[in-house]
Amino acid sequence: MTTSDSLVLLDIADGVATITLNNPGERNTLTAPMVAEIIAAMDRIENDSAVGAIVVTGTAPAFCAGANLGNLQQSSSGSLGTIYEGFLRIARSELPTLAAVNGAAVGAGMNLALGCDVRIAARRAKFDTRFLQIGIHPGGGHTWMLRRIAGPQTTMATVIFGEVLDGLEAERLGIVHRCVEDDELLSTAHAMAMRAASAPRELLIETKKTIQAMADVAQHHDAVERELTPQLWSTRQPWFAERIAALQNQISSKK
Repeated sequence: MTTSDSLVLLDIADGVATITLNNPGERNTLTAPMVAEIIAAMDRIENDSAVGAIVVTGTAPAFCAGANLGNLQQSSSGSLGTIYEGFLRIARSELPTLAAVNGAAVGAGMNLALGCDVRIAARRAKFDTRFLQIGIHPGGGHTWMLRRIAGPQTTMATVIFGEVLDGLEAERLGIVHRCVEDDELLSTAHAMAMRAASAPRELLIETKKTIQAMADVAQHHDAVERELTPQLWSTRQPWFAERIAALQNQISSKK
């Protein structure tokens, strides 16, 4: 169980697991101890069959202000890889993931948000790549993720030209799905995650795999074929029969 002094807080309610980075004094920067707690939280979540969706956020004022590696000049592929695992472990999850960006998402902290399936931002959120501004090349797949999400021009504007985006601007450019008032962020994210978690867990996992696989499908007819096998599989599952019966009863009761 997490405690109030944990670097990562974990709350599970309504089928939604909420991971909160919890080192506000250091603006929730990623350290090796925090990454270890993120990995432990993810292991627990994915082994809990009652969890259907994940929300990632930070204790105010920041979402995650990047990597805290000490002397970057002494870093190695190993030490960088350790920090990367803080967001890659979440990005690899089979479950649907949603970043609730409540403040600054900087460098590796922006990677944490970009690695989630969906991003919701508060108005006060800040998306700041900052790599070049501190004299370091982007890492952790930053340019790949950002280009796929927002396109080459926005990637160039933020990474090369140093544009810093608030929540509304990030929404306009397609980096986030929605920008909401600051005090509505967590309730909006939780409600959205609950809708995902209301679906059968196996179906969520299979559908996420399909959506990800569509990046390599060029033709509509190939997409139809790709979806056919899992769709037929889903119609043979007990939850499908149960939900169809419930829907039919609902329709009958209105006649």
